Amino acid sequence: MGIMSYLRERMGKILAIVIGLALLGFVAEEVIKSGSSIFRDNQTDIGEVNGSAISYNKFNQRLDIATNQFKQQGQSISPQITSYLQETTWNQFLTEKLLGKEIEKLGLVVGDAEIQSMVSGSNPDPQIARQFSDPQTGQFDRARLNQFLTYIQSNKADTAQLSSWAAFVSEVIKSRTQQKYVSLVSNGLYINSLEAQDEYQGKNKLANFKYAVLDYASIPDNKVTPTDDDFNAYYNEHKNEFKNKEELRNINYVSFNAAPSKADSAAIKVQVDKLAADFKASTNDSLFVQVNSETKTPIAYVKKGRLDPQLDSVMFNAEKGFTYGPYLSNGSYKIAKLIDTKVGPDSVKARHILLDPAAEGGLPRAQAKADSLKALIQSGKATFADLAKKFSTDKQSGTNGGDLPTFGRGAMIPVFEDAAFDGKQGDMKIVTSQFGVHLIEIQSQKGSSKVVKVAQVDKPLEASEQTQNAVYNKAQAFLSSLNKDNFEAEAKKAGLSVKNAFDITGTAAVLPGLENARALVKWAFKADKGDFSEEVYPIGDQYVVARLAEIKPVGFLSLDAVKAEITPAVKIRVKAKQLTDKFQSALSGASSIDQVAQKAGTKAVSLQNIVFANPVIPGAAAEYKVIGTVFGLQPNKLSKPIDGVQGVYVVSLDSFVNPAPATNLVREKQTLAQTLEQRAGNQVLEALKDKAIVKDNRAKFL
Repeated sequence: MGIMSYLRERMGKILAIVIGLALLGFVAEEVIKSGSSIFRDNQTDIGEVNGSAISYNKFNQRLDIATNQFKQQGQSISPQITSYLQETTWNQFLTEKLLGKEIEKLGLVVGDAEIQSMVSGSNPDPQIARQFSDPQTGQFDRARLNQFLTYIQSNKADTAQLSSWAAFVSEVIKSRTQQKYVSLVSNGLYINSLEAQDEYQGKNKLANFKYAVLDYASIPDNKVTPTDDDFNAYYNEHKNEFKNKEELRNINYVSFNAAPSKADSAAIKVQVDKLAADFKASTNDSLFVQVNSETKTPIAYVKKGRLDPQLDSVMFNAEKGFTYGPYLSNGSYKIAKLIDTKVGPDSVKARHILLDPAAEGGLPRAQAKADSLKALIQSGKATFADLAKKFSTDKQSGTNGGDLPTFGRGAMIPVFEDAAFDGKQGDMKIVTSQFGVHLIEIQSQKGSSKVVKVAQVDKPLEASEQTQNAVYNKAQAFLSSLNKDNFEAEAKKAGLSVKNAFDITGTAAVLPGLENARALVKWAFKADKGDFSEEVYPIGDQYVVARLAEIKPVGFLSLDAVKAEITPAVKIRVKAKQLTDKFQSALSGASSIDQVAQKAGTKAVSLQNIVFANPVIPGAAAEYKVIGTVFGLQPNKLSKPIDGVQGVYVVSLDSFVNPAPATNLVREKQTLAQTLEQRAGNQVLEALKDKAIVKDNRAKFL
């Protein structure tokens, strides 16, 4: 709806494409560079990469832009979305800092001629082409791009539009530069014929074998007691798995439930019963909903299956004016009133011309102009398509003669939808919406079904202040009873279960069972081990008191820090030793897998046509060590015991079925090369992260 509207509607999607890159990195660049020393002070740095600071101000600018993009696309900003956006923004800075340094070393640039080719050349950059594509065909629309470029270079384009476009082009250039760097790495990768031959064999060579297994589950956990040596051995073998790239924390907590009481529910029910009587008598249902309903559900015609299930089975068989409820649904008391029923089309194909009242000198003039355009079309002096291209401020549809994709009920704003579905083919109607004045032509209507218009009022079932105060006082009394040593004891005395949240990051907003726990996390990253929370934290309908149980610093974690985490795996290791000993005894004097299985008290299972590239034992799991052993055996030879994922195995190879000799390994080379290229970018970035010195102060700011 005009270039400005086009930008508002599309720019969020445009910028979202380059996620992983810095968004509007150049904004305020000079201000930061020329600012006072405060910008270089650690108190305003949210992080640092190899000595290069990340300013909190710049971080927050990008985070605000990303958040606004989500809002513009109709996304609600939940704690999970906030956490995701924060993490994405952080990774954008890391990518920019790490790759930027490497790109600078190599002197990689995108020249002026290349930029021009990327934007307006015969083959524009895919990010640009994607945004100027025909919505119906999905194909790049050269005319649409040219029209936009002409506009953006004219004196009509305002500063905000120019800034948005410059930001987008800047990010496309950054993306191209990074692509060049990754291409340099990818071009250095090579697949030789031996690797291709191994890949061919791995996917096509078949193995037929028998196996016997003793499941770990055959030994109860309570019968296994690992020794210190068992823990030390496992820890030393897997030490690299316990390297923390960022500081993590564990907490214990108890929660006090402040959900609505029976008395609260009864009180709200009384209010809603009164509303139901008033709603039934109301003569202005739309106003009643706006005044009394919590969610202000739009009143529009809907097909069967689109209402709350409780309503769907009632309203399509009721008479106009019928009121249903109160009933409880999704935590709210609801009342519904049947406003109207009718039979109407399922979908409509229409086109429109949109006029902006501000540009036309006011709403009356815009409506008068719409009447004039309608008269021109009806008299045959002009076509709808020509007038749409000339006058419609909705340029996206205007360039296509005003055509809109076929739409069903619920796809358009109510006033537009009512006009399109209530008329008949060939009708032209003028309606006014929040977007302006529409001249609508109904081109066709398809289908026919009964629809209903239902007005709904809801009242959330919420705890009263009295209930909340009573629960809060209990939580406060528990907090007052705590010292550093009695958290579990006091919880047990109060009949509360102690819950755990492990490996919390500094930017976490959600914890297990706690949806919006950002304040609690911020406390945890300021506290010392053993501290209990300074206050009672209200989270949803819970009041929470917590204790900091563990601090896991950056670097290798100690055995004590991971002991609880690795205990199940260590117990498996101990079981594996016992089951291996059992198989060793069975192997003594045995000449076949069937004899081994019988002596060990299990059965031998035969498998056919197993390939190395898919090391799955049917009905069990992926057993890499087991299948790897099979492909290294000689026929009719018994293997040593193998500690697998599900249990300890002994295998015996019957035969291999070799594939036909590979006559052309080019395809295998290409497939392997493509896989390497796809992984190159991420692996290069991970390698740079591993070598980098990264300071992450986000927990102090967010």
